[in-house]
Amino acid sequence: MNLLVLGRAALAAACVVTNGGSAPLPPSSLSVRVADGWREWWRSERAPSRYALGAHALGARLHWRDGAAGVAWGELELSGTGEAWRTRLVVARVDPRLVRLELDTAFAGSDAAWTLDRAGPAAVLAVNAGQFVRSLPWGWVLLDGAQFLRPSLAPLVSTFTVARSGVVRLTHATMPDTAGVRWGFQSYPTLLAAGTVPDPLRTAGCGVDVAHRDARLALGLDAEGRMIIALTRFDAMGAAFDRVPFGLTTPEMAAVMGELGAVDAVLLDGGISAQLLVRDAQGAAHAWPGVRRVPLALVAHAR
Repeated sequence: MNLLVLGRAALAAACVVTNGGSAPLPPSSLSVRVADGWREWWRSERAPSRYALGAHALGARLHWRDGAAGVAWGELELSGTGEAWRTRLVVARVDPRLVRLELDTAFAGSDAAWTLDRAGPAAVLAVNAGQFVRSLPWGWVLLDGAQFLRPSLAPLVSTFTVARSGVVRLTHATMPDTAGVRWGFQSYPTLLAAGTVPDPLRTAGCGVDVAHRDARLALGLDAEGRMIIALTRFDAMGAAFDRVPFGLTTPEMAAVMGELGAVDAVLLDGGISAQLLVRDAQGAAHAWPGVRRVPLALVAHAR
């Protein structure tokens, strides 16, 4: 993701819309495949500003498969506008009480070098973490209690932390609280804060490019404190083309996370960086690798 997006996002809280009203989102819609075809569940012109607790259009349709040690995962087929007309949604749900979370880094000289291969056979889940600027993570990074990179602050920045007790938190637009924290990183933009979609994701011209489409990756927490990780892949031409960076807009990804049951959520680096590994209950790895090597990853092991 272009860092200039964040620079504009830093002004989003003070965005003043002229010409008598807010600019609408570009027209788009999302449908999910059901037994008898496709069922539309989201349209830009009536996009909700808040996602309440209860039944969710996507979460209710997922057939969850048991993973290892508190991990479950599933897939859905989505149909969107334009290049998102065939999109596969991969979702992993993680109970942090049943796993041990850590951040991992890898560099070859000055170049980022982490891929899913580094996760190792004991990992029950692995995913690239945060946003990236050249070969480094963007924003604050805390590795095993030691600060690796300094924090940044803007209205649409979210901070994910893992306490020494194992408790995870996702906070927004605030400086990191390091008390009792062992691992942490920042990312942007915020997709959901206490169930609410930030205004810049509901209005064009307020700091976020709401029309740009890409392969997406997001991290959220549901009302029970479980992690929800969602990745999209282009699904029109088979596995050989699934890493083509076609997919959803940022507002559409906020809708995906809300309808998966997330209360808080943030976008991670998607496009050709996005990569996810989930290990099933029999120990087999299901992997969606990326094209680009990355500098930072979140890895889960069984407790």
